[in-house]
Amino acid sequence: MSDTIEIENVIQPGKRYRVNRAKYDAARAALLAVLPAEAPGLTARDAQAAMKAHLPEDLFPGGEKVGWWMKAVQLDLEAKRIIARSAGSPLRFHRL
Repeated sequence: MSDTIEIENVIQPGKRYRVNRAKYDAARAALLAVLPAEAPGLTARDAQAAMKAHLPEDLFPGGEKVGWWMKAVQLDLEAKRIIARSAGSPLRFHRL
């Protein structure tokens, strides 16, 4: 298994980025665990705070870099149509 994985960005269709697979997988599992299945969903700030309890300490010591990984996973999962953002402000996200 490769140490990296390609992810997408809903804002930049067709562009792919390589990131650490273990961190991506952990952040993806954590985000999907905390997002509700129905709109309006959670704000990015609330999702990030909730994710910390689901992340392995060895990959994210003290919740380090959880904000960056939450955003990377969120944009990738939106591009793959696994999660969606609700209309309005602040942005809220939910599983599809």
